[in-house]
Amino acid sequence: MTSKELVSECFVYITLPRETSGVTAGRLVLTKDRRGSTLGRFVYGGSYLSRKDAVEIDPVELKLAEGTYQTARLKGLFGAVRDSSPDDWGRRVIERHTGKVQLDELGYLLESPDDRAGALSFGIGKNPPAPKRDFNKTIQLENLQNLADALISGQLGEPEAASVQVQELLLLNTSMGGARPKAVVEDDIGLWIAKFNRPDDRWNNPKVEHAMLELARQCGISAARSRIETVGGKDVLLVQRFDRERTSRGYIRARMISGLTLLRADDAVHQRDRWSYVLMAEELRRVVAEPKKDAAELFRRMCFNALISNLDDHPRNHALMAMDREWRLSPAYDLTPSPVISREHRELAMTCGDQGRFANAANLLSQHARFLLGADEAEAIISTMAKQVRASWYGVVRAQGVSERDAETIRGAFVYDGFSR
Repeated sequence: MTSKELVSECFVYITLPRETSGVTAGRLVLTKDRRGSTLGRFVYGGSYLSRKDAVEIDPVELKLAEGTYQTARLKGLFGAVRDSSPDDWGRRVIERHTGKVQLDELGYLLESPDDRAGALSFGIGKNPPAPKRDFNKTIQLENLQNLADALISGQLGEPEAASVQVQELLLLNTSMGGARPKAVVEDDIGLWIAKFNRPDDRWNNPKVEHAMLELARQCGISAARSRIETVGGKDVLLVQRFDRERTSRGYIRARMISGLTLLRADDAVHQRDRWSYVLMAEELRRVVAEPKKDAAELFRRMCFNALISNLDDHPRNHALMAMDREWRLSPAYDLTPSPVISREHRELAMTCGDQGRFANAANLLSQHARFLLGADEAEAIISTMAKQVRASWYGVVRAQGVSERDAETIRGAFVYDGFSR
């Protein structure tokens, strides 16, 4: 190659709907030009396209068609591929395991455990390897918590011994964003993401997040199922994986893309103008099976995030999934309150109306039509949810085991003064 130098390539595998093992969907090639910029190319395999049960990798960038897709964004990774890449915590574990300070993007993909979020996996062989059945069990939670603490504190010991220990943490899900220690565990019901406390947490994060998922359900929102396990005197949040379904043949996988991919955006500051609930509502209406249902659900989640001051509601904390052929909004996850000082003005991570990111009832209402809601219907959702959160948040968090001290610490997050002004 004269103007470009081959960087790396891999095969992309996909687990088709209602199947438990993968097939080869296509090939991803990354090339680097003379200026160091990376270009990604993806081609669906001819044998895959000829399958009657073939499905698209995602409905945004990699629709099911012949030809070469290419992108210069995201270091050459397409959005759906980027969503399968490890998050900050996963990268930290992989770096400790491999002994490398930093890998290239394809390196992180190939070093990740196969059981990542969604239905994709990656490898250098033309045919996918047999699916692995190894998962940490819930009875190993205390050991996993201790390993996570040691990795955070840098006290894992000698490199060779540390590598063996970190292998246990590599049996983890690399979710769509975040630095919180986590691992995948299995019980008789299925797979769960175990989210651990950190030493620098201001409150008991597992119990508070568990309570927020329960509060969201009471507000009519479809939220991920969760529970608390206490091991070694520490609480661990278990969130059931909604992208997996257990069967006698193994685990069925759902395809999954983040809101970031749906918006054709990334984490860079100059791309955050596309971080928008309004744009997300329009984009999901184009691809989901039930646009009115999912657009209204997204509106409820936007309102809920404003009412609990979940200011970390970035696009990676929203997702679309497809357990079968059709796409839909995934259950809500990663709901965390932020009791900031301001009582007059708070902003969400994404634009929610005519006044930008302002977490205010009037602003939330201003673009109701884009969510396929009438003005009266949208106003009723906001009013009803505000009353529900104001009246029940304290009882819910205490019922879910949050201490009185922690409940008072997060009190300022709920229905702040500026919400209705």
